[in-house]
Amino acid sequence: MPRPVIILMTDFGLTDTYVGQMKGVILSLAPSALIIDLTHSVTPQNIVQGAFLLSKSAGFFPEGSIFISVVDPGVGTARKAIALETEHAIFLAPDNGLLTAIFQLQKIKHCIHITESRYMLPVQSSTFHGRDIFSPVAAHLASGVPIQDIGREINCDTCKKIPMPTCQTSDHGKSWEGSIIYTDNFGNLITSLEAEQFDQQEQWIVTTETGMKIPLLVTYSDVANQQPLAYSGSAGMIEIAVRNGNAAETFGLQNGDRVTISRSF
Repeated sequence: MPRPVIILMTDFGLTDTYVGQMKGVILSLAPSALIIDLTHSVTPQNIVQGAFLLSKSAGFFPEGSIFISVVDPGVGTARKAIALETEHAIFLAPDNGLLTAIFQLQKIKHCIHITESRYMLPVQSSTFHGRDIFSPVAAHLASGVPIQDIGREINCDTCKKIPMPTCQTSDHGKSWEGSIIYTDNFGNLITSLEAEQFDQQEQWIVTTETGMKIPLLVTYSDVANQQPLAYSGSAGMIEIAVRNGNAAETFGLQNGDRVTISRSF
């Protein structure tokens, strides 16, 4: 049998021991599990960003993978811990909107409120459900426990959904409005502008909230060193970059800032 795959996505960072403790719990209960770090650099408490990154990444993993997603500013409150089984994978997360895009994009087979304490650690911290609830539950699922055994089935409509970043037009596609969702390690700015909306045969200009106008091109080599460009990124969204530079620092932009794209006539 192939090794079970468990994928971790959090806003914990790697400076502290939190991620290591989660892995320790998983391997203590499911020693054959293959643990993959999707990212631990979600901007702290940024649920929208986490939901976006999860939705854009989930399809690249083997069917039957188990995702633990923890961006949880409400940890310790009455919010539920939930598990979704889709036709592709299983997703464990707090019920705070982090799985919004999964609800939208994948067919849900089971939606479970995680309640069975026998699949959790015996003592649970009020601030670390990633270690004490989600990690042991994932390990038990990876070891063959049916998802229905970890809690009770609930109606998906009762789970929290959040507004996701949009790509909207008010002039029949002459221009589109969006926002910056994520800044990657290179300082590239990933926006909510969906690349498929824009015919690459036409000329488009991206305008930032600070008024900078940037041409939509194909790749970095289309501009000189340290010059800005916009392009269709690997996630299918329009990204803003500086060749061999840092767009976030150059333009003073951050997550949530507005961007527009319009035809260049």
